Amino acid sequence: MPLAARIMHLREQKVMLDADLADLYGVQTKVLVQAVKRNPARFPGDFMFQLDSAEWASLRSQFVTSNPVRGGRRYPPYAFTEQGVAMLSSILTSAQAITVNIEIMRTFVRIRLADSSQKDLTQRLDLMESQLYRLSHSQESFEAETRDKVRQIFASLRALVTPTEPVKKRPIGFVTPDEDQAP
Repeated sequence: MPLAARIMHLREQKVMLDADLADLYGVQTKVLVQAVKRNPARFPGDFMFQLDSAEWASLRSQFVTSNPVRGGRRYPPYAFTEQGVAMLSSILTSAQAITVNIEIMRTFVRIRLADSSQKDLTQRLDLMESQLYRLSHSQESFEAETRDKVRQIFASLRALVTPTEPVKKRPIGFVTPDEDQAP
């Protein structure tokens, strides 16, 4: 799985889960969590948080994690913000952890730059549209049909620039009629 795909959006923040980080660092998840618990002062609430039961249930239905009765994970995972991932580098000091941490930081920066350039593109599009609108009203020769086509072009460009909401997927497995009717 590409590194950027492991970064998810939870509680209006971009985060990585403890299991993904442990996998990347080449350690067991419990080892990573133990290291974090031994250094609680390094991980305030804006660096790391534990998922609540609703968030965890949603993730489990998306990723089909194992059943706790059969030895799977028994507690909700921890989510680390960009600052939390950076702080992990101070407690996990293996060569692999350092190399992976550098790549994670670079990926967070690339995502932030992509978000920034999208906002810039939207602002430029707004400016072009308003200038063209003023121009079209100031010249009589600008036909109504041309105005409609220009509006369609701007609508198409906006659709390409606007980020799409992720599609809510149905859980895998058998669904009873009662569950199927639930929102």
